[in-house]
Amino acid sequence: MFFFLVIALAVVVAAVTLAVVGGGEGTGPLPEVAPERLHDPLPPDRPLDRADVDRLRFPLAARGYRMSDVDDALNRLGAELAERDARIGELESALAAARMPEPHVSMEKPAQEEQ
Repeated sequence: MFFFLVIALAVVVAAVTLAVVGGGEGTGPLPEVAPERLHDPLPPDRPLDRADVDRLRFPLAARGYRMSDVDDALNRLGAELAERDARIGELESALAAARMPEPHVSMEKPAQEEQ
């Protein structure tokens, strides 16, 4: 039984080696595969909306997701959130200034005291 397992293992190793190195079909070694990239990146020509984030799907890599794709998406989202926060701050301060009552300014000359 042990001898049969050793022979079976040798056959499997030889078959895998021939498939990788080339042989059997005469096509040569396995072709190089281009790395999978993000198919639908975030649109660069307009601000992002909720649907853009919902559609965002990262391709899988050997250890999960491709870090550069995730980093690019997070950097873009962070920059847009910072811009929106700054704009909201500007609008809130302008609104607060508009709601403050204006001081009453009199257009009359102050009365002069006689000496």
